[in-house]
Amino acid sequence: MFVTPLAAHSSDRSTPAFRGRIGSDARSGHYAVPGRYRLHLSTACPDGLRIAVTHGLLGLDTVCPATFLAAVPDTPEGSHCALRPLYEASAHRYTGPAVAPVLSDDWSGRIVSTHAPDIMRDLARRFGSDHPSPYPCGAESEIEAVERMCRQGIEGAAQRAGSAGGEQAEREAALEELLEALGALERWLVGRTYMIRDDITAADVELWVALVQLDTVHRNHLDASAVQRIADHPVLWAYARRLTAHPAFGAHLDLDGIERRHHARCQGLEAAGAAVQILDWAAHAAH
Repeated sequence: MFVTPLAAHSSDRSTPAFRGRIGSDARSGHYAVPGRYRLHLSTACPDGLRIAVTHGLLGLDTVCPATFLAAVPDTPEGSHCALRPLYEASAHRYTGPAVAPVLSDDWSGRIVSTHAPDIMRDLARRFGSDHPSPYPCGAESEIEAVERMCRQGIEGAAQRAGSAGGEQAEREAALEELLEALGALERWLVGRTYMIRDDITAADVELWVALVQLDTVHRNHLDASAVQRIADHPVLWAYARRLTAHPAFGAHLDLDGIERRHHARCQGLEAAGAAVQILDWAAHAAH
């Protein structure tokens, strides 16, 4: 898929505190051993949901176990208490928030990475040989293009369209940018089951999570007419329904947790779009 680069903007994806990698041999330090690593995830968080879906697609429950955390951090500064020992063991006098997602090394009791894209790729490349890879050979540039479109054209544009701090003209321009991205995806998906291949890839994981966030979070800050325009992409939302019915996707969809996380950190406009749900996600989710 060809995606025209979009203008840069701020993202709610914070800079990762740790960015180690799992290598292919002992020289890397963190080499692939079944049972050595553990995920710590909140599926109410978009990055946590992306990793959980990837983990499910790869069937890694025993190879790399996952510990699931509450939707809302349990300290005033936004930390998960359960993660604080890992952060303090991994960085001397660490004072930042202890947040998910985390990939930890049970051998050392330290953090390998908090960077979701690296974690997803390492899970697929180092442990996923028994299942179809979400990162098939030759697809990396296409996957990265979809990641950019989701991050900028959907998540970033929707966030700016519902921002309480922006001017009306800026919000309207952001809405048009969002609709342009959705229109391009709608046209691309005509006659296709998945985004870039004949099977599920990381591009589908990225787009599905972006659509979940659009309907469960961002629409709360848009007016009803804007949400109706967003909903007017039947091919795209039918695609979202199909993926939700897949166990690796729908089984990790914590709608109540997403709502609680959103209300705990919400800074957007109050708008009528909150009442206009696009998909009945719970009805389609596989359990």
